[in-house]
Amino acid sequence: MATIERFEDIEAWKRARQLTRKVYAVSRDGAFSRDFGLKDQMRRASVSSMSNIAEGFERDGTGEFIHFLTIAKGSSGEVRWQLYVALDEGYITQEQFEDLYRDAETVSRMTAGFIGYLQRTQWRGNKFRQSPPPEAELET
Repeated sequence: MATIERFEDIEAWKRARQLTRKVYAVSRDGAFSRDFGLKDQMRRASVSSMSNIAEGFERDGTGEFIHFLTIAKGSSGEVRWQLYVALDEGYITQEQFEDLYRDAETVSRMTAGFIGYLQRTQWRGNKFRQSPPPEAELET
């Protein structure tokens, strides 16, 4: 796995961002734009997925990161069920539904894979890194 130095390096975050852009695009026009409850909830769920990946990474601890990734995964699942409502109400086409559903499912799978990776490795996050002893700094 490539080194991740910023949350923007996380592939699941990149895909969640892409999903969020698409959700905003389809909910911007027509009857969907006037269904304030569904539109706002769906937008919040997609934003929540990418936000929780970023926030978990910034927490710097593995346990906290996994916790936030789990929330992000749940939010991508929330987008999937909301897509059914949007389809049933005629706000999106079957093609849009399938495209967005596939994207949300990908975010969920990637997030789950990342959770599994973190559970299997010794990565502990930046807050557990020890500073070099003072004598090490003098030697350089």
